[in-house]
Amino acid sequence: MAKTPPAPETAPDAPSGPGKHRPTPSRAEQEAARKRPLVADTKEARQRAKADLASQREKARIGMANGEEKYLPVRDKGPQRKFARDFVDAGWHAGELLMPLMLLVILVTLVQNAAIQFYAFVGLWIYILFVIGDMIITSHRVKKAAKEKWGDRTEKGLGWYAAMRSVQMRFMRLPKPQVKRGQHPA
Repeated sequence: MAKTPPAPETAPDAPSGPGKHRPTPSRAEQEAARKRPLVADTKEARQRAKADLASQREKARIGMANGEEKYLPVRDKGPQRKFARDFVDAGWHAGELLMPLMLLVILVTLVQNAAIQFYAFVGLWIYILFVIGDMIITSHRVKKAAKEKWGDRTEKGLGWYAAMRSVQMRFMRLPKPQVKRGQHPA
């Protein structure tokens, strides 16, 4: 099989030999050739960037919901915070029912009976006192369990973190609960 010679890069009537064989471009021509937009702001590039950002956000949202350490905000990072989350998620807390109870009291206020409205608000405030008591107890229990596990190296604010998580309804907590009820952390 015979090899075919490569096709010439220039036109056949172009002069061969040393030199460029064309006139030097003017300064205006050179500047015009160098000009290009600073930002390639095409519609497709914007759409691609928007889609990339949306996929990154979705990945971060899923990672945070699953409790992946690299996607968590600073307040949720660390083994002690995970311990506090698991401690709270393993139990039942009075604060989980606070929001539905408030909604119920709001609906009861629509009843045109002053006595019913009064007792609904009194009942709500009594329940709020129970919730505060549960938050205090949960805070002390988490701090005590963390002290047993980590000694004097416990993080500041761990009890408050656990107490605030205990007030949230379980299905609305972020990161999502990683343990079942009754499955207390070791």
